[in-house]
Amino acid sequence: MSSPKKHIAKVYEVTTKHPIDDKHVQKLLAGVVLDDDPKPVKAAAAVKVSEHHLQLTLTEGKYHQVKRMVAAVGNRVESLHRSQIGGLRLPADLAAGQWRWLQPAELAALGQ
Repeated sequence: MSSPKKHIAKVYEVTTKHPIDDKHVQKLLAGVVLDDDPKPVKAAAAVKVSEHHLQLTLTEGKYHQVKRMVAAVGNRVESLHRSQIGGLRLPADLAAGQWRWLQPAELAALGQ
């Protein structure tokens, strides 16, 4: 699931230190260059939810990619939460550090 070769969409809820503007979102969608990779890395989707909250969808999983992408557009990640992998959304009633077994329908949703 986490391999960049699989190209499974992962959705992250990102809280930033500085306000997010439309220019940041456009740069994330167009692609930013990270230190270890000469070719730009693009977000599959980037939505400004509020002034300091960004919803970012990636299909790759490079080392600290979200933090590095946000830094590349001149901001800083204050908190980060992966809310969805493929078609599986994290249940709202699942507390931090808590886990449960997946249901068959949820396992099937992972590949979407």
